Amino acid sequence: MSETNPAQPNDTPAGSGVPTAAAKRRFGGTPAQILGALKFYKVLAYATGTMLLLLCIELIVRYGFHSVLMAGGTNSVTGASHGFGFVGSDGVVTGGVNVSTLVLIVHGWMYVVYLIADFRLWSLMRWQFGRLVLIALGGVVPFLSFIVEGRIHKEVLAEVAANPKAGKRY
Repeated sequence: MSETNPAQPNDTPAGSGVPTAAAKRRFGGTPAQILGALKFYKVLAYATGTMLLLLCIELIVRYGFHSVLMAGGTNSVTGASHGFGFVGSDGVVTGGVNVSTLVLIVHGWMYVVYLIADFRLWSLMRWQFGRLVLIALGGVVPFLSFIVEGRIHKEVLAEVAANPKAGKRY
C-alpha cells in the first residue's frame, strides 16, 4: 500500500516530464537496509508467532488441566526422580526445570526483540504510526504475526521495487 498525500500533486510540472520533488516516495534508509530489516522482521515474526502458540498451549495446560511441564527434579512424596513430563501444579516435584515458565520467559524476551524489528522496519519505510501498532499486535494475537508478516513482506518488496531511487544515499 503506497502512502500518497492528496495535497501533493502526483503529476509533473508543465512540460518538464519530471515528477515534482514533493510527490516522490522517500525511505529512511537504503534499499539494502530495508531488505535487511525486512529479513530480520520476518524471522522474528515467525519465531514470536510460534512462541505465542506454545504460550497459548502452556496456559491451557496450566489453567485448564492444573499441570506444568517439568524436566528433571525429584518427586517429594515418593523420592523417585522425575524425567520429562507433565506434573500437577501443586508442587509435588522439586528441583528440575519448569519448562512452562521457560516458555513464558522466552516469549516475553522474544516479543521485545520483535518490537525492535518492527520499529526498525517501520522507521525505514516511514509509515504512519498506526501501521506500527498493527505490526506490534502480531506478537500478542495468536496467528496474526503470520498473516501480518505475509502482507508486510509483499508490500515492502513492492514499494522498494516501485521506488528504486527513494532510499537515502550515503
